[in-house]
Amino acid sequence: MMQAQIDQYTAEINAFSPANADELEAFRIKFLGTKGIIKDLFEQFKTVGPEEKRTFGKVLNEFKQLADAKYNELKENIATSTQSKGNDLDLTLPGDGFAVGSRHPLSLVRNEIIDIFKRLGFVVAEGPEIEDDWHNFSALNFPDEHPARDMQDTFFIKKNNGKDDIALRTHTSSVQVRMMEHGKPPFRAIMPGRVYRNEAISARAHCFFHQVEGLYVDENVSFSDLKQTLYHFVQELYGEGTKVRFRPSYFPFTEPSAEMDISCTICGGPGCNMCKYTGWVEILGCGMVDPNVLENCGIDSKKYTGFAFGMGMERIANLKYVIRDLRLFSENDVRFLKQFQTEML
Repeated sequence: MMQAQIDQYTAEINAFSPANADELEAFRIKFLGTKGIIKDLFEQFKTVGPEEKRTFGKVLNEFKQLADAKYNELKENIATSTQSKGNDLDLTLPGDGFAVGSRHPLSLVRNEIIDIFKRLGFVVAEGPEIEDDWHNFSALNFPDEHPARDMQDTFFIKKNNGKDDIALRTHTSSVQVRMMEHGKPPFRAIMPGRVYRNEAISARAHCFFHQVEGLYVDENVSFSDLKQTLYHFVQELYGEGTKVRFRPSYFPFTEPSAEMDISCTICGGPGCNMCKYTGWVEILGCGMVDPNVLENCGIDSKKYTGFAFGMGMERIANLKYVIRDLRLFSENDVRFLKQFQTEML
């Protein structure tokens, strides 16, 4: 009985010719594995009578050696064949495609804003994200009791003489102060950068976001210059025909101050969720630089005047690309970012 099994398996081994490594591995498991045929035959050998052990023991050992030799031979053949195929490079085959990266939508908006204002003669200025009280608040005409100094709005990170003095900047206006402190008019610059405020994260707010602020200081600068500059900016960014309106507002560092609205780019005017069904969306705050700010920076407010403005890049991107959730800008979701590959072309 055992002899018949061995003869049958021997014929199967001799005829075996695998097409790939997977078939060879199946052969190894079937014959040489811990639960394979050879293991089973050795278990059966224990039941053979003493007079037959010598004969069948020799046959069984030869069978095991045959299986081992066959496996090793086929393994070497497959390895040689695979290596040979790897060296056989067909240069006529088409190349493999690769994924193309994309710029972040905020980077696209930032670059476009910079390009528009550069054509108007504005330069780009930058400053530190960790600021002291003077550059972030006091020089900008914020009284000591101003709500923006409270912990619910600002990330204070260090106290000096018992006073909250070092904080993550809440706006890029601090860069304007540094520019005016260390230079002489005229100034014409924009200040893009990241800012921080202690707010609950939601679809409409985040604890960090990005601003672009602008400053123009020279002799005889008027509110008309401010309006015409911003009107030109809106037409360049959102297209001709975009309507603009200014509403009186208040900021400690400008007087008079205004907020600027544009006609909703999503619905075109009838009303939608983005514009809260008013047909208008506020995109920035602006105004004439307060004389106190100029004097704080060592500039003669009787000789020089200026205007300043500030906008959130996320709001600009929302209107340009119809993005309704601010959290998408910082989650690095590849599915979201891939939508902007065409903007690079």
